[in-house]
Amino acid sequence: MRPRPDGRALRAGAALSPTLLLLLLLPPPPPLPGRLWAAGTPAPLSATGPGAQQDGAPGAGRVKRGWVWNQFFVVEEYTGTEPLYVGKIHSDSDEGDGAIKYTISGEGAGTIFLIDELTGDIHAMERLDREQKTFYTLRAQARDRATNRLLEPESEFIIKVQDINDSEPRFLHGPYIGSVAELSPTGTSVMQVMASDADDPTYGSSARLVYSVLDGEQHFTVDPRTGVIRTAVPDLDRESQERYEVVIQATDMAGQLGGLSGSTTVTIVVTDVNDNPPRFPQKMYQFSIQESASIGTAVGRVKAEDSDVGENTDMTYHLKDESGSSGNVFKVTTDSDTQEAIIVVQKRLDFESQPVHTVVLEALNKFVDPRFADLGTFRDQAIVRVSVTDVDEPPEFRPPSGLLEVQEDAQVGSLVGVVTARDPDAANRPVRYAIDRDSDLDQIFDIDADTGAIVTGKGLDRETAGWHNITVLAMEADNHAQLSRASLRIRILDVNDNPPELATPYEAAVCEDAKPGQLIQTISVVDRDEPQGGHRFYFRLVPEAPSNPHFSLLDIQVLVLLILTLRRHHKSHLSSDEDEDMRDNVIKYNDEGGGEQDTEAYDMSALRSLYDFGELKGGDAGGGGGAGGGASSPPQAHLSSERHSLPQGPPSPEPDFSVFRDFISRKVALADGDLSVPPYDAFQTYAFEGADSPAASLSSLHSGSSSSEQDFAYLSSWGPRFRPLAALYAGHRVDDEGQAS
Repeated sequence: MRPRPDGRALRAGAALSPTLLLLLLLPPPPPLPGRLWAAGTPAPLSATGPGAQQDGAPGAGRVKRGWVWNQFFVVEEYTGTEPLYVGKIHSDSDEGDGAIKYTISGEGAGTIFLIDELTGDIHAMERLDREQKTFYTLRAQARDRATNRLLEPESEFIIKVQDINDSEPRFLHGPYIGSVAELSPTGTSVMQVMASDADDPTYGSSARLVYSVLDGEQHFTVDPRTGVIRTAVPDLDRESQERYEVVIQATDMAGQLGGLSGSTTVTIVVTDVNDNPPRFPQKMYQFSIQESASIGTAVGRVKAEDSDVGENTDMTYHLKDESGSSGNVFKVTTDSDTQEAIIVVQKRLDFESQPVHTVVLEALNKFVDPRFADLGTFRDQAIVRVSVTDVDEPPEFRPPSGLLEVQEDAQVGSLVGVVTARDPDAANRPVRYAIDRDSDLDQIFDIDADTGAIVTGKGLDRETAGWHNITVLAMEADNHAQLSRASLRIRILDVNDNPPELATPYEAAVCEDAKPGQLIQTISVVDRDEPQGGHRFYFRLVPEAPSNPHFSLLDIQVLVLLILTLRRHHKSHLSSDEDEDMRDNVIKYNDEGGGEQDTEAYDMSALRSLYDFGELKGGDAGGGGGAGGGASSPPQAHLSSERHSLPQGPPSPEPDFSVFRDFISRKVALADGDLSVPPYDAFQTYAFEGADSPAASLSSLHSGSSSSEQDFAYLSSWGPRFRPLAALYAGHRVDDEGQAS
């Protein structure tokens, strides 16, 4: 025996532990080249010299070997009292005289693992756990004890911890919660559970697990190898039991006797399907509501019960009229939060016409699963009876509003119309009438309080107020709080009670040398009445008016705002008729509508020229009224116009204006029929100078003959506005006189 470092002798039998014996029975590991070999096995040969046999062939000569060592294994969880022998390292240069010292370094050296310096034996000093660390890597050295010289190169070796079945299976991902729909067929997969075992899966059966159900096997099963949980029955009913607690066990050693096991609890929730129809708790419901309830008032709520949950309880309600006389008086809506049916008033209620309404309320699910259609219809019905209670109501007008007409010349107290109201209640109380004076402040109308007859209270005038809007009140005779109102429109019908009036005050002027037939003034009149056939006026001169023999009136009956008169305030010097060149122009003014829309200037003097009545009758125009001439005149703008002269002979006593009348009638008809133009049939204001202007017409400036002399000195008296004109003509005259002298 070789003494141990602690002085105790190790017996040969003690050195061979069961682990070592097991190691020796295993096939030897492949030899490491050169230096190390397992104890009890032939050492590998190193071909280091000439003539050495390669690859260990027979007949090769022996060479010096290095390390002799083995790969070590140590069992985990050793419970003995003595240090556990791991293995032995040895150098072939060791002669057994103690001259070589063995040392180790690396993981656990000096703490977990100790080595005998003399023999190279390694022992484990602590209890090892493979689940914490599966192997240790160390390095071995052989040194000369005297000189501490390294005799062999340092070599690395491994100590592996051998597994034993010391870890039970664990479910690491719990707690587990799964779900399955109710009424699922047998074998429906619910979920999968998996356990893990910390033991070595490559060594034995320590990590081979099988699964089983410890609790809940009546309703669920588990696959022994995969851990998939499945339903065991087809009639899981959520309404009977909503959740199940199933205990699953995992056992190692492939379920053999002596294997370790672990368990977990799996909560399985049974989810709902729509397998239950709605049901009303009772078959008849009764409600009452006042007849004065407004539209939209809730009568009551009814709820059908459904054993399902979630969206499977969503339902809709419908009303069916059972009595046949309700006429959709009610409607039903669904409260999305409570799934209640809300019965609402949809039409006005009337106790007198129908005191009781009976309807059928039907409830049905929104979502029906076709898989369960064979379970029956998913709807239910109940009868709803609504009683209408009587309320004292105000009188009702029939009709509630109306239109009345009365002539404007009706006498005070004349009947305009009659309004009627009645008490809708069963008592049928008498009704009294009144006019809301806020709508008739002038008290133009009165009403009989008992009969409702409306009469005139004052004289009427359509031209002042053509319409009247009044409010009539009706109230119960013994309860004025029950009040109702009706709006009446009263139209005042026109009568011809207004004479024609001049549209504007007229003042006409005529020259003292005016010829017979000359147009002096056109007069228009208006009438405030509105006859259905339109106005038709007739004109004549008053016989007793002074100087009537000198004038005549032509009844044209058309509004013409055209004045063709000429008035002069300044007399020119005497000249013969041959020298007087009357060149006042008359232009055709063919604009029908509201005035000119352009900005061109027109010679207003043409409005003051004479008009040829013969032209109106279609006759040819005669020559000029005076001798034409080429006399010099002040510069003027020349207008392109047609000129017409008055006839020299006496006018026709009855001129024919049919052409003029037809022309205007056609234009008026075209204007009335054209909807794209604004209404031009309105009075237009024209710039008429008036009768008393201190200035003569500008057209008179060139009315003299070409050979007549004009005196423009009076232009200087017209004021500052006419100074440029006076300077132009007065100065021109002075220059002409200077040259003549």
